[in-house]
Amino acid sequence: MRSERHVMKMKDLKFRPQLIATLLVLCFCYPYAVAEVKKQTKKTFIIQMDKSNMPATYYDHFQWYDSSLKSVSESADMLYTYNNIIHGFSTQLTPEEAELLEKQSGILSVLPEMIYKLHTTHTPEFLGLGKSDAVLLPASASLSEVIVGVLDTGVWPEIKSFDDTGLGPIPSTWKGSCEVGKNFNSSSCNRKLIGAQYFSKGYEAAFGPIDETMESKSPRDDDGHGTHTATTAAGSAVSGASLFGYASGIARGMATEARVAAYKVCWLGGCFSSDILAAMEKAVADGVNVMSMSIGGGLSDYTRDTVAIGAFRAAAQGILVSCSAGNGGPSPGSLSNVAPWITTVGAGTLDRDFPAFVSLGDGKKYSGISLYSGKPLSDSLVPLVYAGNVSNSTSGSLCMMGTLIPAQVAGKIVICDRGGNSRVQKGLVVKDSGGLGMILANTELYGEELVADAHLLPTAAVGLRTANAIKNYAFLDPKPMGTIASGGTKLGVEPSPVVAAFSSRGPNLVTPEVLKPDLIAPGVNILAGWTGGAGPTGLTNDKRHVEFNIISGTSMSCPHVSGLAALIKAAHQDWSPAAIKSALMTTAYATYKNGENLLDVATGQPSTPFDYGAGHVNPVAALDPGLVYDATVDDYISFFCALNYSASDIKQITTKDFICDSSKKYSLGDLNYPSFSVPLQTASGKEGGAGVKSTVKYTRTLTSVGAPATYKVSMTSQTTSVKMLVEPESLSFAKEYEKKSYTVTFTATSMPSGTNSFAHLEWSDGKHVVRSPIAFSWT
Repeated sequence: MRSERHVMKMKDLKFRPQLIATLLVLCFCYPYAVAEVKKQTKKTFIIQMDKSNMPATYYDHFQWYDSSLKSVSESADMLYTYNNIIHGFSTQLTPEEAELLEKQSGILSVLPEMIYKLHTTHTPEFLGLGKSDAVLLPASASLSEVIVGVLDTGVWPEIKSFDDTGLGPIPSTWKGSCEVGKNFNSSSCNRKLIGAQYFSKGYEAAFGPIDETMESKSPRDDDGHGTHTATTAAGSAVSGASLFGYASGIARGMATEARVAAYKVCWLGGCFSSDILAAMEKAVADGVNVMSMSIGGGLSDYTRDTVAIGAFRAAAQGILVSCSAGNGGPSPGSLSNVAPWITTVGAGTLDRDFPAFVSLGDGKKYSGISLYSGKPLSDSLVPLVYAGNVSNSTSGSLCMMGTLIPAQVAGKIVICDRGGNSRVQKGLVVKDSGGLGMILANTELYGEELVADAHLLPTAAVGLRTANAIKNYAFLDPKPMGTIASGGTKLGVEPSPVVAAFSSRGPNLVTPEVLKPDLIAPGVNILAGWTGGAGPTGLTNDKRHVEFNIISGTSMSCPHVSGLAALIKAAHQDWSPAAIKSALMTTAYATYKNGENLLDVATGQPSTPFDYGAGHVNPVAALDPGLVYDATVDDYISFFCALNYSASDIKQITTKDFICDSSKKYSLGDLNYPSFSVPLQTASGKEGGAGVKSTVKYTRTLTSVGAPATYKVSMTSQTTSVKMLVEPESLSFAKEYEKKSYTVTFTATSMPSGTNSFAHLEWSDGKHVVRSPIAFSWT
């Protein structure tokens, strides 16, 4: 299963928990760990029961669950029972026992355990929020009544970002608790951090008891990821925040007055679906309003995706679920969390940078990026070497542990290629070999993407073009020399935002008719709260302790949207999760002020809706979108019918008994989604080839959430191969919450397979612009 750790791809994974063993478990030894689990006689399964099918001989569902389990295994015990997200339980069974159980009456599904992986001072200003989110909300809004549930690695409660000064009593709707465990007690919570719980039964069933010398069996966050995401979403304002003086200012979450509930579901060996499902179940029962999950796994059908099933049940009860898109970019189709009821968030950059400068012996100077804060190099030039030339390994250019020759590295700056191991570990390898500094060189895989790290020796990370120029000098000059200097914090970087190269991209491989990601938000070099249990790099050798850290990934962009959803929920308490998502999407922007499309840092070219979805989030506009595309459980049931789901499939996801009408034509294109994705017919196999036309019709319904107004439609397109007809061309709304429908007919000329093109559809009343991206794919 693909790692969605917070920084980049698995081959460039940043060390997170304080022990090197962490990375060995999460990355390099992960396939081995899974193999060990597979060797066990029993595996964990999640069993979903048909609640309405309980035989009358049982007096409660627990007795029924237990009897069903004992009929196939006398020794098996239930790990969890589920009542809100699904009806059923999780347990350990042999594959044969699981097969027998699945054949019993009343069993909807027996799903094997899945392992998921984890996938801010200036961002509020960059997003236009200013110093206080409260000034944006109507007088009737109460942000302090909104609760954001964060499913992650737990929380470090002592940091100032969880200060509850000025907050009133805990909302009466809150039903959760502050769970006691190692290094965590009931007083760890307050009126800001109102709840904290941990879930480890699924993890321990697979790997054995948690080693409490390495991590706390409690809600405490020894890793940092959970604290970072929670404070990004709803951290209190903290003056004088920075990481070693970088990004200094007031650190605050997107929704500073919202309450936080932390659910620890991720451990050194990953995040197990039985634990995640139990936490989602508890979060729903506790009364959260927004659920933030910077977690991702592989793609699967919605009936097999426990996170998607849990998210559906949460959304059906009015909870918006925000998830990270993944860090698999720029590869096409690298998305996770693609269910249409999930808000799927990709990552973009800020207008802030942390420059570092490389000066060479030939007089040329180049810029890169770094968060190094220790003793600087002198202005005098020192020898410069390429790691591949001072190594005893065929992969020596990567600066892996034990590959550099100290006698040839001592007293020099080493050029290390990116990839293979973590960026910060490369510097430690150079330092341990006697090197004075490092130039971290991007390869073609990473292009011009730069990510800042708190390195342990003077370092400049440089893009591909600069890396090639520096290498060329080092190879050709008989005595190459250089030095590295820090440039502090730079604001006003343009263009910004740009789509991060690591941000996972569309198309949606599960349902191509649903465009994903939904939108992007800041996810590169984000400063937010940090754990006291690990240094900013997570390396064992990193003994530095910080209250804030700067890290990158879609894990960081997801909680931005979670916090912004909390703002909208406070302003519009009766809006559904679909309406809130629509407001965020239709007000997002995909161009700069000069009208040019947002750039993709991976290519340096304009990005597309497969990269950014509807665009970059614009929270101020989202509070007043004018119109929204709403969706109900019934809309999603029609969507399942269009997928040809059986009655059992539909009940497994929705808990509802529904048989699709065989006389009705269901269409995936009719899901009331704020964006359009249109798979089209290719010339392949068609007589005459090019010129063959196909016609597709989509229906949408808009709901007025503003004053009476008439909206008129306009369209822009990149291609002449598709003609678009909208009927009607204007919609008049006389009152709030009035609904009006329209159809879009796409008539397309056949194109070669693999061709993509894009368009946009806008409804405007002169004040509001309700914008939807359209993606065409010939496959």
